[in-house]
Amino acid sequence: MNFLRNRLVVLALGLLGTVLLYMLLPSIRPDTMEQSFEPQRTGLLAAAAPPGPPTLNVSVRTGQLPGDPPLFFREALPVDRDGQQILPKLQMVLLHGQAFTSKTWEELGTMAVLAANGYQALAMDLPGYGKSPDSEALKTEQNRVDLLSRFMESLGVRAAVLLSPSMSGHYSIPFLMKNSAQLRGFVPVAPVGTRSYSAQQYKKIQTPTLIVYGALDTNLGAQSHKNLIQLPKHEVLKLEGARHACYMDKPREFHQGLIKFLDKLKQDI
Repeated sequence: MNFLRNRLVVLALGLLGTVLLYMLLPSIRPDTMEQSFEPQRTGLLAAAAPPGPPTLNVSVRTGQLPGDPPLFFREALPVDRDGQQILPKLQMVLLHGQAFTSKTWEELGTMAVLAANGYQALAMDLPGYGKSPDSEALKTEQNRVDLLSRFMESLGVRAAVLLSPSMSGHYSIPFLMKNSAQLRGFVPVAPVGTRSYSAQQYKKIQTPTLIVYGALDTNLGAQSHKNLIQLPKHEVLKLEGARHACYMDKPREFHQGLIKFLDKLKQDI
C-alpha cells in the first residue's frame, strides 16, 4: 500500500513539473528569438538604404532687368563639391510653361542640380507671369525674339542652352529659327508653335537639341516630337509615365537626361 502511495506521489510531482515547464516556455522563447532576430533585421535595413549624394549649399539670387517690360529672374552660379563658386561650363536659360514661373525651377531643384554640376542657371519670369509685368509690345513674334536677346545680352550670356516648356514655345521657337547661331543647345519640352514651320526650315537649324516629352502627353508632346525630330542634330528623352509637364512627374529622370545632354555639349566644344 505504501509502495503504491509513493508511486502516486512521484507521478503527481512529475506531472506538476511538466505543467510548470510548459507554462514557463512561452515567456522564455520570445525574448530569445527577439535578441537573435533584431540585429539581423537592422543589418538588412541598413544595407537596403544606400547613402545619398552629398548636399551642396547652392544659393539662388534674384534680380530684375529694366526695360519694357522689366524682367524678373533667378540665378544659380556653379559650385564645386566643396560648395565653392567656379567658372561655368555652360550657361543655361530656363523659360517656363503657362501654369508655372521661374520659381518652379528653384523648387523642383533644377537650378541646384545645374549649379552643382558646373552650369550657370538663369530662370526668368516671362512677361505677364510671376513678377514680370505684361506688355502689349510682345504680341509680335519679332518683339518676343528681341526680348530673349535683350535678356541674354544684359546678363552677359553667350551661346546659351535654352530650355523651353509648353507655352514658352511662343518665344523659343521663333528665336531658334531666327537666332540659332546664338544658341549652344536647345531643350524643348513639348513646346507650342512647332507646326508653324516647314521641314526645310527645320533642316537648316544646326543647333544640338534634346527633345523632351512625357509618354502620356498625346497632344502637344506627340505633336512637338513629330515636328522637332526634323532638326538634324536632335536627341529624344521620352519620360515614361509622365504627362505634359513631364519634368514635374519625373524630375529625377529629367535631371539625369538634362545633365547628360549638357555634359556632351561641353565635350564637343
